[in-house]
Amino acid sequence: MAGIRIADVKSIQEAARIIRDGGLVSFPTETVYGLGADAGNPLAVARIFEAKARPRIDPLIVHVADADSARRYGNIPEIAQPLIEKFWPGPLTLVVEKTALVPPIVTAGLETVAIRMPSHPAALALIRTAGCGIAAPSANPFGYVSPTTAQHVAEQLGDKADMILDGGSCEVGVESTILSLADSPPRILRAGGVPIEELSETLGSIRVSLEIPERPQVPGQLRRHYATRTRLEILDLEAENIREGERTGLLALTPPEDPGKYAAVEVLSRSGSLREAAANLFSALRRLDARSLDRIIARPVPERDLGIAIMDRLRRCSA
Repeated sequence: MAGIRIADVKSIQEAARIIRDGGLVSFPTETVYGLGADAGNPLAVARIFEAKARPRIDPLIVHVADADSARRYGNIPEIAQPLIEKFWPGPLTLVVEKTALVPPIVTAGLETVAIRMPSHPAALALIRTAGCGIAAPSANPFGYVSPTTAQHVAEQLGDKADMILDGGSCEVGVESTILSLADSPPRILRAGGVPIEELSETLGSIRVSLEIPERPQVPGQLRRHYATRTRLEILDLEAENIREGERTGLLALTPPEDPGKYAAVEVLSRSGSLREAAANLFSALRRLDARSLDRIIARPVPERDLGIAIMDRLRRCSA
């Protein structure tokens, strides 16, 4: 099993060396933990797909440490500037036309590339020290619940990462919002850590396109994703039909009135905060999935702010 190392100066320097040498490093971001390789090294990037058993048709995100680096990998249009100023570093990924520096394996052969600048200090330090953009999906077996702690990565990937940097629990807890600037008007391809309402305020006219495409244009678009091994159903309280002898778990935004009828209960936010709920979502799903339940019932949350991203994850988990 790959060793977990606290993300201090020494371990980040060693992790950067691993990246430069073509290895894989799991590192923390504010959204989830990533599994990263040098974005310009196609052989290293291929190891990501092998480690995750990820289909080659699913593109990756290139993580950069500043806007100038982003321009090495993508042709950044003028419309991106207000977004970069307001939301970078942070959980916003921009899809733009790629440059020749990006190998086809990173973009699954597409002519566009997804780029973001994470805000976690360990992620930024790793990218700067490595001296290259880092291509990274979430650090988990493909399609399963994303990791929000270093321990999650170690339990799922074992020694498939050459190092796991521990930067604590992820603050945002769901993946980045993905906005395509290759479309006119700009188009939301994945709901995530930046609320769609805030992007609309900044850009004005945007489209939201969260349906299932024939071929993924960006990560997180497949019908079944972010999934537990235990069957999950999204049900209102009135629609719940717990059968006698069934071990049922409940995932709810706020505490239920009758918790005793469930074999396990996970509450995402006692105050009903959607941001707190997003931060707790994947850890709560993991705990329920580990309880040997027959079924997990997830109660829907309001579809506003980060609730849109939460419901997107739950729908794909239940597919």
